[in-house]
Formats: sequence, C-alpha cells, structure tokens
Amino acid sequence: MLKGKAAVVTGSTSGIGLGIARALAAQGAAVMLNGFGDAKEIAGLIEGLERVSGAKAAHHPADMTKPHDIERLIADAEKAFGSVDVLVNNAGIQHVAPVDEFPPEKWDAVLAINLSSSFHSIRAALPGMKKRGWGRIVNVASAHGLVASAQKAAYVAAKHGLVGLTKVVALETAATGVTCNAICPGWVLTPLVQKQIDALAARHRMTLEDAKAKLLAEKQPSLEFATPEQIGGIAVFLCSPGADQIRGASISVDGGWTAQ
Repeated sequence: MLKGKAAVVTGSTSGIGLGIARALAAQGAAVMLNGFGDAKEIAGLIEGLERVSGAKAAHHPADMTKPHDIERLIADAEKAFGSVDVLVNNAGIQHVAPVDEFPPEKWDAVLAINLSSSFHSIRAALPGMKKRGWGRIVNVASAHGLVASAQKAAYVAAKHGLVGLTKVVALETAATGVTCNAICPGWVLTPLVQKQIDALAARHRMTLEDAKAKLLAEKQPSLEFATPEQIGGIAVFLCSPGADQIRGASISVDGGWTAQ
C-alpha cells in the first residue's frame, strides 16, 4: 500500500516507534528511523526494514529537543528518499513527581520532546505534503492526552497539547490530501513503561510480575498491555484510503482505560 512512499518515525529505535516503523515498512514504505541506541543494533534494524520493505531505510540522530535538528531530520529524509509522505511523531520521555516538587528542567524537557518536537516536525514536513497533494501525519499521544493521572503534570500537559495540535493541523489541512490524527495508547510494554514497573516494584517491594498486574489493574480494564504491533496496525490504517476522512481524531488503544 505504501510502496513509493517515505516515512519519518521519531523515537523509533525501540518500543512503539519501532513497531510503527516495521508496520510501515511491511507496506513497502522507505523509513527514516530516529532515536538513541547502539550503532550496530541500529544498523541491524535498518537492514531488517529494508529486507521487509524492498525500499531504503536509514537512521537520523536528530536531538528532538532542538528545532534545528528536527528541520535537518525532515530535510535529510526528503533528500534521501525524495519525499516525506508519512510523519509519525512518537518521541517521548516521562518524569513522575508532584507538581510542587517537579523540577523545572524536567518540565521543559518533557514539553520539548513530547509536544514541541511535533510542532517543529509538522512545520517542516507539511509544505512538501501539501505540494504533492498527499500526506499522513500521525501523532502518538496517549490515554494521558485524554485523561489525567497524578504526578505526571508535564506528560499529561504535553499529551493534551498534542491532541489539540492534532485537531488544529487537521482543520488547516481539511481541504487537502493531507490528514492528521492521533493515536492514544494506554499501557504498552515499552522501555519507558518498564521503568515505571521497576519503580513500582521497588517502592512496594513486590515482584516485577506483581508490579505489572498492579499497574494494569489501576487503569486498564482489559488487564493486558497493548503492543507496539497493534499501534503499528493503527498507523497503517490511518495511511490507507479507508482513513481519508478521518481527520483530527484521537484513536484510543487502551484496553478500556478512557471508557471508564
């Protein structure tokens, strides 16, 4: 379905981003990875994507806190692939603390990566999409883009902001061939979530399995983690003709979290 198209997926060397990159590659897209990791491991990921897609794959080391780096990411992807047709904004970090104890530098970092980076990448990629008459922007928000949890002020603020940004971009592109939507995962077993499981286990002196069960029971009625592959499947659907009139939507993949 995406043969001849090119995608940029931020924060894609592991977790949800990698799941989305693999799903897009399976549809024939050339993919630009972005994120941290061991050089050999990243080279292996690129090789795997190219084998699946039959198209090019590459990695860009852009620091998603730096607008100039983000501009270069989009420009270098356009140079390497000829276009950026699909943009997936997935890069994210987390910090947990009460508001009155939240370090200002952590607030700034979470907002920069989880929200501002998406603005900068969209700003850079959108002109080319509009010129070509087709584009798909997928913002990976969160259940926390729709509801809140205590001690996650920056993350919740950023993800709510990302849902709002999604709606604005969707309205501004409504009469074009470009769509913009958000995916709102609940708990997905990624390195970011694993850190929270580890902290929960340490805090309550419980096993990792018990900590996983406790985490899920608090929020996710299905009592199962969503998977990066499932999120990738939603991203692929949003690139399909069937999603042409899905614009400004926030699609929950959260095991019933936000249905409560």
